[in-house]
Amino acid sequence: MRNWRSNRGLFLGICLLVCLALITASQLGLLSPVTGILSIPLNFITGIFNRTTLETVDAIEMPSDVPTLQRRVADLEEALARYQSELVELREVANDYQRLSELVNYTSQTQDQEYVAADVISNSDSNAPLQTISLNRGTRDGIEIGMPVITQLGLVGRISDVTANASRVLLITDVSSAISARLQTTRDEGSIVGQATNDLLMEFIPLNASVQEGDIVISSGLGGNLPAGLVIGQVTNVQQREFELFQNATIRSLNNFATLETVLVITSFQPVDLSVFQSTPVAAGSGS
Repeated sequence: MRNWRSNRGLFLGICLLVCLALITASQLGLLSPVTGILSIPLNFITGIFNRTTLETVDAIEMPSDVPTLQRRVADLEEALARYQSELVELREVANDYQRLSELVNYTSQTQDQEYVAADVISNSDSNAPLQTISLNRGTRDGIEIGMPVITQLGLVGRISDVTANASRVLLITDVSSAISARLQTTRDEGSIVGQATNDLLMEFIPLNASVQEGDIVISSGLGGNLPAGLVIGQVTNVQQREFELFQNATIRSLNNFATLETVLVITSFQPVDLSVFQSTPVAAGSGS
């Protein structure tokens, strides 16, 4: 203990010399490699303390920002809903434009006819006794019973019932529907009837007629119920059975009746009643 106290002056002097030597070496840059090595663990420890401090400060300040963040989220959700609504409207406008432009293009190619565009307000029900659709046009718009209803893809049906501001269309797929038709290429004729499967059947095609899959079938105009030349559909299958006098063909309409939205009613066509030309039997004993 005495030695330590007696040598304190010497120890202090040595420490001062060492400090001076270190300061001089640092000024001359001799300690740079050593300080670089020693700074690595010190920087790591300092980084841990900095992150902890920042997280603590954020946790303390966060509650004051929650209302602001909630208002911001609400504003963004409102803007998103508004933009989505506008996007839906624009898509509907584009779809309406596409459909109407196709109908306008079709009517411009058939200037000998007059049309009224109508929206479908009721689609066909597969479980209903009749396959029909309803339109938002009636007698106020010049619609009458028997008028043909079409799209740019072909025949849809005929007006079966009408009121002042609405009408009903009997679809060509209904089993009670019958249409005089012909093959567009060969001009061979037959009769189109609706089927429960929503397909069409062309009956009474002559045996010598050449019917091919893909042939287009159009209305013939015979009977006066429809104008000639309306597209009815396309042949998908041909049936020619032995010992039968005619051949049949399955026809697929180009229209999708389940998704119809806009149609055209041919108002310039008036069905012809041929019953007045049917001969009436003369009563026995009556004079002529």
